[in-house]
Amino acid sequence: MPPPRSGRDLLHCAGHPACSDADAAGRSDAAIHAASAELIALSHAIHAEPELAFEETRSVAKTIAPLAERGFQIETGVADLPTAFRAGYGSGPLTVGLCAEYDALPGIGHACGHNIIAAAAVGAALGLAEVADELGITVQVFGTPAEESGGGKILMLERGVFDDVAMAMMVHPGPLDIVGARSLALADLSVLFHGREAHASAAPEQGRNAGDAVTVAQVALGLLRQHLLPGQQLHGIVGDGGVAPNIVPGHAELLYYLRAADSVSLDDLTRRASACFEAGALATGCTHEIRTLAPTYTELTPDPELLFVYREQIIGLGRVPIAPELEAQRPLGSTDMGNVTNVVPGIHPVIGIDAGGAVTHQPGFAAASVNASADRAVLDGALALARTAITVARDDIHRDRLLQRLVQRQEDIR
Repeated sequence: MPPPRSGRDLLHCAGHPACSDADAAGRSDAAIHAASAELIALSHAIHAEPELAFEETRSVAKTIAPLAERGFQIETGVADLPTAFRAGYGSGPLTVGLCAEYDALPGIGHACGHNIIAAAAVGAALGLAEVADELGITVQVFGTPAEESGGGKILMLERGVFDDVAMAMMVHPGPLDIVGARSLALADLSVLFHGREAHASAAPEQGRNAGDAVTVAQVALGLLRQHLLPGQQLHGIVGDGGVAPNIVPGHAELLYYLRAADSVSLDDLTRRASACFEAGALATGCTHEIRTLAPTYTELTPDPELLFVYREQIIGLGRVPIAPELEAQRPLGSTDMGNVTNVVPGIHPVIGIDAGGAVTHQPGFAAASVNASADRAVLDGALALARTAITVARDDIHRDRLLQRLVQRQEDIR
């Protein structure tokens, strides 16, 4: 990865050729419409072969192909992640990052519609490539693995992949159009209980039941729920509860997600849940250990000015997003894009599809992710993202604000 440009270079490069004699948005739209069949085919192809976190090799190849054909410079395996990539076009000082996701869920495939996310990001990139030079922008598509579990964006962020990015965007499908989407901070935990095996009938007194530790811990967590703060959630499964009824379980495991409205509240919830895990071990004479399975996801903090521009674009496409005052009432689970928006000005709007009443992480939503409304979402998402970037790049106030933010961030990194 080349070193970030200096603040002096960035500010001196802020001037860009005037676009008044060319309809940049029209040319970008035309490029996206020309690629519409290819973009929809990409969405369907990713959907047809769902791949889990950090295993998305076929999806990466499919996503890269149209970008490489249009002259994007491709770098695979970025941040030491085999299924992460970066595809770049242009050389302007304002770098627009477009995040593509493509991992699926175990058992229910693309029930979060990541096939739509990837195809929309590619479409927006193809549109922006048409006008990158005259707008003075660099277009970067980031292939970000393991959003569902593993935090690919967080690893990429920590390893410097976003250091040169002035703004980062993506769209996520859902039952409604939500511009200022909110998400919850998340901790992904494994709690291992260690007891002692024994014959469950002949010598139960010799055992220390790790399965019972799981039961006590879950009862404590259930009682805790009535005292949780607004926005705090906890939910989990038993990953290992023993091997046979006649063997006292010597080992057991809980897999839990803890969520909260923000990182401070998540810290409070983690402390209280940890006491419940400890209670299970203490009551049964077992020991326990808590392991973090993925980096902690922070809450989304979308950039208000980028949200305003995106809202105008999506309304211009004939969509009717929910009112801003209702957005906070609809948290969308958790996403590692939250960590990106806490560092880079960015947005993560939801683009609506007709899922027949199904919501994300249901089989019905997976089926809907390749219907006609999903195909429209691919194209509308691409158009709205590209138009947002164009509007920002052509507006000196927006442009200078983002470049100043980038300068400050790079100075902080140094």
